[in-house]
Amino acid sequence: MSDLHELTVAQLAKKLQAREVSAVETARHFLARGVQHDKLGAYLDVNEAVTLAQAQAADARIASGDASPLLGVPVAHKDIFVTKDFASTAGSKMLENYRSPFDATVVAKLSDAGAVTLGKLNCDEFAMGSSNENSAYKPVLNPWDTSRIPGGSSGGSAVAVAARLAPAATGTDTGGSIRQPAAFCGITGIKPTYGRASRYGMIAFASSLDQAGPMARTAEDCALLLSQMCGPDPDRDSTSLDVPAEDFTRTLGDSIEGLRIGVPKEFFSEGLSVDVRSAIASALKEYEKLGAKLVDITLPRTELSIPVYYIIAPAEASSNLSRFDGVKFGHRTKAHGDLIEMYKKTRAEAFGDEVKRRIMIGAYVLSHGYYDAYYLQAQKIRRMIADDFQQAFKVCDVIAGPVAPTVAWKIGEKSDDPVANYLADIFTLPGSLAGLPGMSIPCGFGAGNMPVGMQLLGNYCAESKLLNAAHRFQQATDFHLRTPEGF
Repeated sequence: MSDLHELTVAQLAKKLQAREVSAVETARHFLARGVQHDKLGAYLDVNEAVTLAQAQAADARIASGDASPLLGVPVAHKDIFVTKDFASTAGSKMLENYRSPFDATVVAKLSDAGAVTLGKLNCDEFAMGSSNENSAYKPVLNPWDTSRIPGGSSGGSAVAVAARLAPAATGTDTGGSIRQPAAFCGITGIKPTYGRASRYGMIAFASSLDQAGPMARTAEDCALLLSQMCGPDPDRDSTSLDVPAEDFTRTLGDSIEGLRIGVPKEFFSEGLSVDVRSAIASALKEYEKLGAKLVDITLPRTELSIPVYYIIAPAEASSNLSRFDGVKFGHRTKAHGDLIEMYKKTRAEAFGDEVKRRIMIGAYVLSHGYYDAYYLQAQKIRRMIADDFQQAFKVCDVIAGPVAPTVAWKIGEKSDDPVANYLADIFTLPGSLAGLPGMSIPCGFGAGNMPVGMQLLGNYCAESKLLNAAHRFQQATDFHLRTPEGF
């Protein structure tokens, strides 16, 4: 079938179960599309033999009567998850050609469910970035306009889904790295509550913020994947929640009559571009047509989320990345004198500029004399930001607003101004700091005919409510079905 890439995960799963198409045929189709559109830079590693072997195993399970919902469905993984059959580089020269002896829990869960791995997807180095220009190997190009960035750090994942190179992909979200590229590429992505999905096997950036989530074309597809990805992992991830896995598709289609949607005034400030504001306003009107009620709310510490995040995340990064010293694994400089020189030269050679910048910031705010002034104060404000959300959820069920202040910008436009990149995360950072579930859904188009995403935020473990709200919106609109020209 030549149109397999046009199917959603749910549609493809039905055809595989009905044996209208085989998992092997499906895998070959998507592998070929990856080669055809290699110029986008989405993939960093593929292993056709492994992919086809997994597909053959899926076909055998289907033939035996196994009806697992993702059986035979191809999925690609962000290269921040370690995988034993594919290179795991985190987009960095530090881990070039590194092979893990095990699979990350999220990867293993999807494999156990019968999903077929297509390969590893490009990302900003160690997931540090908002544009996917920080990959050590190649930039990722937005299929809606290849002169523009796809968002980051899960840019490769967003592009693979948007350009129909994979039906779905995994991503990670530390400060918005699922939601922002999903918005910029016109797809759907969800970051679950912190701790819902195991971090075991995710190459760490900021451990109190990192969270895995799915990226796909529809909320229904994300619900299918998230149902398999979530669940406690106490033996391997001490931060995983003791909350059982659930079927997030169970409530899809429920009425949203009377759903209270909070609209924070801080999300519609002067920094929001006119085109994005207009798309979000139209989407909120659509929700009113569906029976939802808009409620004005305030999140007064929204602006503080940027300085708080860029103290806490670099501090944790400086600790996590200290393991990359050229001793046990990863890159090691070839010419060095003593041990200290080896450390210095190894890191200087293999870390990119943004990673070095965040390590230095983190080391600074944790140093003697600055810990109390910066890091400790940031943690206090982080708690206040979380409290602001709890006050808001007393009067609303979900919170809606923009994902980013603008549509995707031109490649190189903000390369020399890291602060401008950081400011683009203003709407995604508060939810991340609070550990809340959040998602992005396509809701229109802005300047340059580029996609605009609407952000939905929910209270802790309210993923089902978010996914259903997104699903009902997508039943009434077609933004999630539109494809970039030529793909």
